[in-house]
Amino acid sequence: MLTFRGGVHPKEAKSGTEHKPVEALPLPERVVVPMSQHIGAPSKPVVSKGDEVRTGTLIAEMGGRVSVPCHAPVSGKVADVVEMPHPLSGGTVKAVIIDSDGNDTPDDNIKERPTDRLSPADIVEAIRDAGIVGMGGAGFPTFFKLTPPKDKPIDSLIINGCECEPYLTSDHRVMLEQPDEAIEGTGYLARALGVTDVTIGIEDNKPDAARAMTEAAREAGFRVHSLRTKYPQGAEKQLIKACTGREVPSGGLPMDVGCVVQNIGTAAAARDAVRFQRPLFERVTTVTGPGIAEPRNLRVRVGTPVKSLIDACGGYHGETAKLIMGGPMMGIAVPDDAVPVLKTTSGVLVLDRRSAAELEDRDCIRCGRCIKACPMGLAPQRLYMHILGRRFDEAEKEHVTDCIECGCCAWVCPAKIRLVHHFKFAKSEIAALRKK
Repeated sequence: MLTFRGGVHPKEAKSGTEHKPVEALPLPERVVVPMSQHIGAPSKPVVSKGDEVRTGTLIAEMGGRVSVPCHAPVSGKVADVVEMPHPLSGGTVKAVIIDSDGNDTPDDNIKERPTDRLSPADIVEAIRDAGIVGMGGAGFPTFFKLTPPKDKPIDSLIINGCECEPYLTSDHRVMLEQPDEAIEGTGYLARALGVTDVTIGIEDNKPDAARAMTEAAREAGFRVHSLRTKYPQGAEKQLIKACTGREVPSGGLPMDVGCVVQNIGTAAAARDAVRFQRPLFERVTTVTGPGIAEPRNLRVRVGTPVKSLIDACGGYHGETAKLIMGGPMMGIAVPDDAVPVLKTTSGVLVLDRRSAAELEDRDCIRCGRCIKACPMGLAPQRLYMHILGRRFDEAEKEHVTDCIECGCCAWVCPAKIRLVHHFKFAKSEIAALRKK
């Protein structure tokens, strides 16, 4: 079975939603659209208070070379353009607030067009103008991945259908319910890159999705690989290793070994952008966890308050202890349910007191389990000791910046040391030292 070195197999906890079809959440009365929902420069608002917008109307342009535009998720009136705390980063960001008129009137630019004669540049432009970012959680601007430097030739496109995070099933449902759309979008991504070697990687705990995608991909000639269920199988470097045998070098990117990786949800969004000129203003999100009354998969407009998703799932169950955007391994805890859904919100995980219990760090017992689990081949124990001693130069020499923050080391640690917290801290210190 295809896989990679290291990794762990936490309890999957997907049974609550994996068999539940996606349901459309009713239109929110108000959306709050942050201008930073992606890696890179924040978008720049092009609307003002009082402006009328339609669903899909441009409300913010690209803020730099690595950036994307933003679009209205609903039709209505701009209530304000404000500074607000970012839902995930802890800093502040501009946001466009829109009051819905309830009509969901689409922008005039959203219409189907023939795609047979579109050039690779046309496809990249459509994806860029639609504001598409990686929908697996990282949020890297998709168009940027499709325009690699000339000295980095790409020969392989890999579509990530692994969804290896526990609890999350949004990608699973997209593959089951929209396989043709995902394959069509994959075709556009392949045309943009000029490649014919296309692989779709799906973990073997989703045989129904693998069958649906295999059937949809048959005519296009794309391969579907069944991969061993192991976390973090969906991480780019690990997925590349499993599917191609190639190893991304330390400090390198997938393009260094001729590969581009895109999420399955991103592929479906690319289809909408290229064929229908439809911007990315909604996504499928899993709402789940022991602290939610009725877990569901929901199609949600960007900017919708998380509370609306919670209410649609019957509200909280028991005493809520933690609210996480994403999964339990790499997701980020948020302060309350007023935060908005982002383009990257693959899941909303609600933990109760029992499931969110945290133990204080104890002394490292040097068991070496973290070394065995690390999918990047690092020595987390040694890195931890360097960081405790504030020897950031030594941590950098031992490749702490290659850490993908998957959490495998912390998950297996018997001392319950929050290793990823320390590695994130070290990376920020190293970045600050480099800037100096």
